[in-house]
Amino acid sequence: MKNIIIRHLNGKKILFLFILTNIVYATMLTITIPKVMNYADGMKLLDMMPTGYNADYVNSLLDALGKEGRNAYLFQQIPIDFIYPCLFGITYCLLFAYIIYKLGKQNSFLFYICLVPVFSGLFDYLENIGIVTMLKSYPDNSASMSQLTNVFSILKSTLTTIYFIALLIALLTLLTKNIISRSKKTTNR
Repeated sequence: MKNIIIRHLNGKKILFLFILTNIVYATMLTITIPKVMNYADGMKLLDMMPTGYNADYVNSLLDALGKEGRNAYLFQQIPIDFIYPCLFGITYCLLFAYIIYKLGKQNSFLFYICLVPVFSGLFDYLENIGIVTMLKSYPDNSASMSQLTNVFSILKSTLTTIYFIALLIALLTLLTKNIISRSKKTTNR
C-alpha cells in the first residue's frame, strides 16, 4: 500500500485531484445540500451534523422533508455524495503523503496518517448507505439504523477533524523547514 501511494506522489496529479475534489464539495455545499435543506424547515441534514443525532431527530427530519425533499436527498444529494468520499480519501491521502515525503519522514509512523482520510471516506460511504436505507424505508425507520448511521457520521467527522489538524501541523512544519532552509542559504552567502 505504501509503495502504491509513493508511486502516485506527483504534485500536478495531486493539485488536479485537489481542485476536482473541492469542486465536487463546493457543488454539494452550494447546490445540492441547500436544495434539500429548503424542504427541511431549517433542520440540518444528517451529513452536516458532526456531533451526531438520534432516531427522533432522523424521523423529524424525514417528516419535515416531505416526499419531494426525501426524493431530492435520495436522488440529488446522495449521488454526488457517493463520488465525494472516494475523491476525498485519495486526494487527501496523497496530499499528506506528499508533505511527509517533502519533510523526509516517509519512513516514519507519520506516513500512516495519510490513511486517515481513506477511513473517513469509508465511514462517509457507510453513513450514505444508512441514509439511503432510512430514506427508502421511511416511515418505518428502525432506531437501530438511526443509531448505526449516527456512529458512522461521528466517526467520519472525528477522523476528518483529526486529519485536518495533522495536515495543518504538517504544513506548518514544512513551511518552517523551508523558511529555515532559505535563511541558512542567505546567511551563507
